[in-house]
Amino acid sequence: MNRYPVWKYALMVVVLLVAILYTLPNFFGEAPAVQISSAKAIVKVDSTTSAKVEQALKDAGITADAIALEGSSVKVRFGDTDTQLKAKDAIQKALTPDATDPAYVVALNLLSRSPAWLTSLHAFPMYLGLDLRGGVHFMLQVDMQAALTKRAESLAGDIRTSLREKNIRHGGITRNGQAIEIKLRDSATLASTKALIQDQFVDLQMVEAAVGTEYSLTATIKPEAARRIQDQALKQNMVTLHNRINELGVAEPVIQQQGIDRIVVQLPGVQDTAKAKDILGRTATLEMRLVDDSAEAKAAENNTGPVPFGAERFFERNGQAVIVKKQVILTGENLTDAQPGFDSQNQQPKVDLTVDAKGGRIMRDTSRENIKKRMAILLFEKGKGEVLTAPVIQSELGNRFQISGSMSVNEASDLALLLRAGSLAAPMEIIEERTIGPTLGADNISKGFHSVSWGFVVIVAFMAVYYMLFGLFSGLALAVNLLLLVAVLSMLQATLTLPGMAAMALALGMAIDSNVLINERVREELRSGASPQAAIHAGYERAWATILDSNISTLIVGLALLAFGSGPVRGFAVVHCIGIMTSMFSAVFFSRGLVNLWYGRQKKLKTISIGTVWRPDASGAVAK
Repeated sequence: MNRYPVWKYALMVVVLLVAILYTLPNFFGEAPAVQISSAKAIVKVDSTTSAKVEQALKDAGITADAIALEGSSVKVRFGDTDTQLKAKDAIQKALTPDATDPAYVVALNLLSRSPAWLTSLHAFPMYLGLDLRGGVHFMLQVDMQAALTKRAESLAGDIRTSLREKNIRHGGITRNGQAIEIKLRDSATLASTKALIQDQFVDLQMVEAAVGTEYSLTATIKPEAARRIQDQALKQNMVTLHNRINELGVAEPVIQQQGIDRIVVQLPGVQDTAKAKDILGRTATLEMRLVDDSAEAKAAENNTGPVPFGAERFFERNGQAVIVKKQVILTGENLTDAQPGFDSQNQQPKVDLTVDAKGGRIMRDTSRENIKKRMAILLFEKGKGEVLTAPVIQSELGNRFQISGSMSVNEASDLALLLRAGSLAAPMEIIEERTIGPTLGADNISKGFHSVSWGFVVIVAFMAVYYMLFGLFSGLALAVNLLLLVAVLSMLQATLTLPGMAAMALALGMAIDSNVLINERVREELRSGASPQAAIHAGYERAWATILDSNISTLIVGLALLAFGSGPVRGFAVVHCIGIMTSMFSAVFFSRGLVNLWYGRQKKLKTISIGTVWRPDASGAVAK
């Protein structure tokens, strides 16, 4: 009756081992570290950078615990903060000799001390949120009207080009805010223009009006198209912010949309507010220029002659100089899309570019006159320009063309991302700013840890006194619940915040409630005269329905908070929902396994240790 099959005990053991394995990284603490990442879009961090860092530390007489190339950054671990600070100065001096034009960002960081064998199993500690680790919080307002105005300007140019191609004469096209006004001389021209706009510009809606003997056609962006443009602008800004924040070496930045036009940015561990503002507000612009292939330019590339008049020297990623003409052919404002792909002829990686109508006309005229010549695509950041790529023009180009050459798949993806999101789609301004110091974060951790641990101790002590051995079983089940909760959060690489710790403490109280229901149900069965084995069986079986109903109703509330909440509310809801599910496993399945293991094999069981059971005797008195 009260025996588990072997496979259930095996399942319990496996779950416990996995939970312990993924909880362990949270106990090793963090090591002071220095993180080296790229400060420029075309500067790559690779094994060469790692070798430079190692040599810089060796020259400074500093010993590092470990140097590793992880993703797009080099991370160097140290034993103490004093060594960390000395190493940062040495690395910065070696990698960024020119402080006004740094190629790398050298930032202080904290990395987990988890051993390599745990990391190889993808067992990582939970991230700590802004309120626990300290850092900066920004709320940015996106200027959506500027995004719509920019789109209207682009559409006005496209309409002008399309009317010219269809040989439809007009009296002028002007943009008034987000409205495009077209003056037409007669009704036939009006009908032709309306037909063209309806066919080629589905995002526009039109209103016509008669002005004397002429006609006026006013086109505006449809509401649904405006919402789509605003949504795309917000998403592009978020992608750009992600790229920029990577330079700060933040372990787990939070970049999320709030409302229809705001972005919340949280940077745990960052204390330099001025540096964070500089990174977030940085502008990046793209330019396309022709490469100067004259003899004087060739000599200038090899540093054997001066740069010709009307040209400038820029450098590619590999350090090769490129002499480009000062005349700008296109800017990033004309670029509407950039996507990586593969060439259909040789299956080599490529980048497909799409420009607006104005850009397409310029590209057709320029490429027709410069076939077999090179065109450089430059990225300007903080006033410094660098060559992303300089492909050869193979044929006449239009609105859509491709960049191909000696690129890897990753390089093509990176280039497409830079071209697509190198600059912000719409201006932003910081409307809210908060800084949380590391001391306050450590104090929050201490208070949160003490609230959870003291709550656990008091609950276990009460259960042991009131329910005796069954109370101890409940305490062990509660410990397993806490272990499972931390393990699941670590597996998900969730960010633990102060509301999350509050939800963890609440989960303990809710988890023990299930064991209280079970224990009281067992007592009721004993009062009714059931044998101990039958009371245990009935207690767990009959309490299960009540436990399931109460947990489902609470889970629904948690899911509602998760769906409609934001920020700290969502953090609370995540821990709350996971805590409910782990409590159902530990309070019912695991605790019953312990009871079955202790009492299940005793065939002639006369009493069980579950505290005082009061039974009314025949005369109405209460007996123990």
